[in-house]
Amino acid sequence: MINRTVNRAGIPGALLAFLLLTACSGAGTGSLSPTASASVAGSMPPTPDATPPSSEAASPAPSSEASAEPTSNLGPFACAFPVEGAGTADRAQLTDVRVGQHDGYDRIVFEFDAGIPPYAVSVATPPFTADPSGLPLEVDGTYAWQAVLEGGTKMLPDGSSSYTGSTDFTPGFARLVELVEGGDFEAVSTWYAGMSAESCIRVITLDDPARLVIDIEH
Repeated sequence: MINRTVNRAGIPGALLAFLLLTACSGAGTGSLSPTASASVAGSMPPTPDATPPSSEAASPAPSSEASAEPTSNLGPFACAFPVEGAGTADRAQLTDVRVGQHDGYDRIVFEFDAGIPPYAVSVATPPFTADPSGLPLEVDGTYAWQAVLEGGTKMLPDGSSSYTGSTDFTPGFARLVELVEGGDFEAVSTWYAGMSAESCIRVITLDDPARLVIDIEH
């Protein structure tokens, strides 16, 4: 028969001290959660000065580029003309025309009731004439281009107009000096942009509402 009684007298002093120390520390842990128990059994928990988790450490600090206007998301500027687009509608009623100035570019917006008409933006040289009269048309600035909207018109079949706002803007922006309508005849409208210097452009089409946007680089 095997005797399972532990003979304390046969245990060396150092080993007995170790066993007693272990038993005391185990009795004091009591309510440790599984997580805390894992920390005790494994490596020591991080101190407040420890490096944060890798996901936080990898987050870049804000930079000057992050606060800049996100023009890069809108696409590049084109310096070769003409800039053309097939549009999304054979005929689109013009409902609004707006101009604005932004950081790095001036903006022209043509808004339509439904769809974008085919368009072409090309360099224009004087003398300018109004369509269809052929009368002289003055355009301020030292450089100009024209936007032709095929099927983009403010004229309605009953002779009224879908756009009654200004047809001659003189904002005097950094690049855009004047935007003037050259004519609106047989559902084709022409607009001239006079600028203070040669410039590249960026053409964007937007929905809800339908808009043809032309950005003029400073």
